Amino acid sequence: MSPVKYFILILFFCGFSTHSQNVLPAAYLTEQYFPLLKNHRIAIFSNHTGMVGDEHLVDLLLRNGFEVMGIFAPEHGFRGTADAGEHVSNSVDKKTGLPIFSLYQGGKETISREILDGFDVLVVDIQDVGTRFYTYYITMVKLMDICALNNKLMIILDRPNPNGHYVDGPILDMKHKSGVGWLPIPVVHGMTLGELALMVNGEGWLPEGRSCPLKVITCENYTHHTLYRVPIPPSPNLPNMKSIYLYPSLCYFEATPVSLGRGTSFPFQVYGHPDMKGYDFSFIPRSMPGAKNPPQLNKKCFGVDLSGLSDEEILKKGIDLSYLIDAYHNLNIGDEFFTPFFEKLIGVDYVREMIIQGKSAEEIKAMWADDVDKFKVLRKKYLLYER
Repeated sequence: MSPVKYFILILFFCGFSTHSQNVLPAAYLTEQYFPLLKNHRIAIFSNHTGMVGDEHLVDLLLRNGFEVMGIFAPEHGFRGTADAGEHVSNSVDKKTGLPIFSLYQGGKETISREILDGFDVLVVDIQDVGTRFYTYYITMVKLMDICALNNKLMIILDRPNPNGHYVDGPILDMKHKSGVGWLPIPVVHGMTLGELALMVNGEGWLPEGRSCPLKVITCENYTHHTLYRVPIPPSPNLPNMKSIYLYPSLCYFEATPVSLGRGTSFPFQVYGHPDMKGYDFSFIPRSMPGAKNPPQLNKKCFGVDLSGLSDEEILKKGIDLSYLIDAYHNLNIGDEFFTPFFEKLIGVDYVREMIIQGKSAEEIKAMWADDVDKFKVLRKKYLLYER
């Protein structure tokens, strides 16, 4: 057993949930991908989550003599501290001196010919959370197309999906394709990035049906039954597993005036608004790193604290629109409640209409049941791990 693998096994056994004890993300399995990188110039798509024990993948590769040419960074930047949607400029990594090329520059994402000619292999190592509106997979798919156009090999060092144990939500109506919804998949797709990349190639979802030269290094001891607990928060406003589990149910508040706790110590674990009535719980969003200008900044919001829910209760429900429906009826502001961004998040037209009509969360969920069944069948041939 390699020293790195031994270290991470000890780490898991000493402090991590038993659900994750034996899981090794692919980045730890150096004997499987080091030979693929030998004598190649390497670019890396990663961020602060790309850790191998106590060392970042970039540092691990450099320490082992590999020729790393540069780093591609997603939303929130390489260090994972930028706000959601914040413009992130190109920069230089202070530790290694490597150039960092931001792929989240407010629609100005470009990769020059000079950069493309500077690497042979693109290594992907980043922790995703398995929802259609979490943007890391979108950046990966864009990079797949760049690799396809320029005949560059992409090697994905797969990581477990903390929401990989279920599929839920409507399949995206592609008329609502956007920076928070890029593929015709459900809100919760139940796939790792490696599996999703195989699906993108297999279904011809790159422009003009292009195919990306692709190699996926799989995780060890992971299945889609595994409740994997991420060791590092994947972005500033998903600080713990409670927020990651509630994220598929609460993200729609981003398209309303209701705060979901950005600017507090419990983002994506509460919801509230200054004008909501009948609640004892309250909170005040403040400006802080990762949430510099949160909704309802410095205003006392009344609402609901979901942080006390058990993981089992959250996981049993899957996507739960009852929170959104509750806030909609409580505020009673009609058309002003939803912005057009809502359809980009939920992916279809009928959900807003059904909420306005007074339908229940269960009635709405029944509408996308066929989508879930259809997608489960479609994804079968791309799954790398036991269901």
